[in-house]
Amino acid sequence: MKPTPSILIVDDEQVVRDSLTKWFREDGYFVDSAENAAAALRQLQARKWDIILLDIKMPGMDGMELQTRIKETDANATIIFITAHATVDTAVKALKAGAFDYVTKPVDPDYLSHLVNNALQQRLLASENLKLKEQISEFSKADDIIGESPQTQKIFELIQTVAKTDTTVMIRGESGTGKELIARAIHSNSERRYFPIVAVNCGALPEGILESELFGHERGAFTGAQYKRKGKLELADGGTLFLDEVGNIAPKTQMDLLRAIETKQFSRVGGNDLIKVDFRIICATNKDLEKAVEEKTFREDLYYRLNVFSIFIPPLRERKGDIPLLANHFVQKYSRAMGKLITTISSEAMDVLVRYNWPGNVRELENAIERAMVVGHPPAIKPEDLPFQLTERNQVLPSGSIAAVEKVHIAAILEQNHWNISHSAEILQIDRVTLYNKIEKYGLKKPQ
Repeated sequence: MKPTPSILIVDDEQVVRDSLTKWFREDGYFVDSAENAAAALRQLQARKWDIILLDIKMPGMDGMELQTRIKETDANATIIFITAHATVDTAVKALKAGAFDYVTKPVDPDYLSHLVNNALQQRLLASENLKLKEQISEFSKADDIIGESPQTQKIFELIQTVAKTDTTVMIRGESGTGKELIARAIHSNSERRYFPIVAVNCGALPEGILESELFGHERGAFTGAQYKRKGKLELADGGTLFLDEVGNIAPKTQMDLLRAIETKQFSRVGGNDLIKVDFRIICATNKDLEKAVEEKTFREDLYYRLNVFSIFIPPLRERKGDIPLLANHFVQKYSRAMGKLITTISSEAMDVLVRYNWPGNVRELENAIERAMVVGHPPAIKPEDLPFQLTERNQVLPSGSIAAVEKVHIAAILEQNHWNISHSAEILQIDRVTLYNKIEKYGLKKPQ
């Protein structure tokens, strides 16, 4: 049950105290009163009050001085002044000192009741907002970044260093290393964490669609644009825009993006009105952007705008010390999700995991653990539960052509990902169409 709202009435006139007490008790409030500042301070020491109705003119300490004393001990106290001597200067002084509002005598009970209700609603919203911020802050302390290797500890330090600023960040590393996870950790530890982080996969969208995705469009801007649509830049206002695979943006969109970053304003596709936005940029890429700049496929000025603060995530094969922690984390995750009693990894299976090269990095490791959880039996994952290519500690590459090597590797990745074409293509760093063509070329068949 919600606690009964409480009101303290401080006024030197007995008739005012009695009238207000009767009104608000009939409305269901817990009410008490004080005839002067000294009595009020004793009441305030005894308990907290949701609303304080405070007369300005009182013998001894007046209402303005009492408000100062109250605010010193409770900065969030909600005070409504009641006065028969209202002036503009008095009202301005009271409001500047932190009063919620003021009313003049004789008091209109309906108006005062409405004012008290508004003040209580504001207190409730402020309390809920504070709780939400505390929850978000607590969540940001528990980012799902796992590792104890020196490389990972260095990444933690870089996140803490750059998060409190508005500096543009470029995150670099191979596919599957967790670049978006790092971006979300930076955002959740920043001052912008109460606003959204909006992600755009620049590598998954054709140029025209990406332009509309970023900047939005007006109705009728192109065939099929039946409604006005906000873009990701607008949606990220106040928060963070995460541009994944930023190296795949087409030249024209690069120019428009550069202008938006520099001016913090843009126009929707098909529109002329300038829209002002405030966002932070975090981008990620697994491409060699320096080479792309040399080859004139990526704008040099945009590169320097994006590459202000760089974080490199080493591949998993270069931070073997993180593998046991990550693997056990995924075991616990899928144990809860699947309701299985597998809670650990045998030493033999862990040895296999540590020895493997992990071309798909953390994403590949998670997929391997998920598969092992499906086929395994309690209480632990065993070597035979892992995808077949992991059990070959000294895997021998087939002799012959490069095509033969490629065929074996593609077959292994497909098997590991249960023939999920999208995941497999991402790990192989090729598009889905190319992967389908290679499956047909090598005559690979999905197991029945």
